Amino acid sequence: MAIADARPLAPYAADPARSRGRLVPEDEAVYRNAFQRDRDRIIHAAAFRRLEYKTQVFVNHEGDLFRTRLTHTLEVCQIARTIARALDLNEDLTEAVTLAHDLGHTPFGHAGQDALNACMADYGGFEHNLQSLRVVDTLEQRYAAFDGLNLSFETREGILKHCSAARARELGAVGRRFLDRTQPGLEAQLANLADEVAYNSHDVDDGLRAGLLTLEELEGVELLGRLFADVRASHPGISRRRLIYETVRRMIAEQVGDIIETTRTALGETAPADIDAVRTHGVPLLRFSDAMQRQHRELKQFLFRALYRHYRVYRMAEKAKRTVRQLFETFMDDPDLMPPQHSSHTHRLAAEAGDAGRARGVADYIAGMTDRFAIEEHERLFNPRHLT
Repeated sequence: MAIADARPLAPYAADPARSRGRLVPEDEAVYRNAFQRDRDRIIHAAAFRRLEYKTQVFVNHEGDLFRTRLTHTLEVCQIARTIARALDLNEDLTEAVTLAHDLGHTPFGHAGQDALNACMADYGGFEHNLQSLRVVDTLEQRYAAFDGLNLSFETREGILKHCSAARARELGAVGRRFLDRTQPGLEAQLANLADEVAYNSHDVDDGLRAGLLTLEELEGVELLGRLFADVRASHPGISRRRLIYETVRRMIAEQVGDIIETTRTALGETAPADIDAVRTHGVPLLRFSDAMQRQHRELKQFLFRALYRHYRVYRMAEKAKRTVRQLFETFMDDPDLMPPQHSSHTHRLAAEAGDAGRARGVADYIAGMTDRFAIEEHERLFNPRHLT
């Protein structure tokens, strides 16, 4: 017996009763719909727990107050659910997609991904949202009847943010839209945009906390400069810490409000009859206004120059890349240096696909590491004082 949603959904929202189903058919749960079940499986996955010790910008050991992949994921989920409720979209699916979107991320953030992608250049490359899909489709080993989490099509669709045509052909129905140039459902579009809102906002906060950004620099960015001025005008004498928090809070609220109003207008003009009409629309219907998109782009460009390329971040990123590269090269030369579960997985893939299979097995092991485990594993391999 399927469970009805607690509130009415828009006709273009994802309906669990009309889901395209799972890779392995299952009986419906008694008290949860398909998307609620997906969410619960994601929360109980080992890959989800590991997000607590995977980095955003700052490596895990650099401080307890910086964002991790887990806190980032929860912030994305909170932002996305607010928008989903305002637009009468499916909150359960929105929550499932946002909770799963970073499950395949490497240790050390984008530096780790870039390094692993370079290592995998001759073996099909590495991209973290494809790895997230691989985690939920194959790598989680929890259930008796299937590998992975056996999530519904709609959740898997939302996890797969982008994909090359070559890889899309290997993925079956979930990769079809990248060949047909169609869109995912609105809940998937929402997860993508909420991710951008969250990471720009918290990178401003973390960058200021770390002393890598200054208020004076940020005041030169249109969106932030205006908000800083508004906060100071309404709260004269406010402390620096409260000024930062209040400004970041307002920045999120302004972007969320812009997405809701812009998307409402777009939906009113196009009036999609159902989720399939959303999918066949030429461009995403869930979006920023042109003015907010311009401000958002300016902020991203500023963060790239001032934060992500800051010498302290850059120096740590280069250390992280070296660590990932050396781990990859070592395990490629001898997969038996990995723990038995991972070496056997790698040998199995190598038997199926040669060097490409062996590389994919090594990448699976490294991508699943937390920051601190990768550092410790590197230490165990290369420091003579560690003999085990």
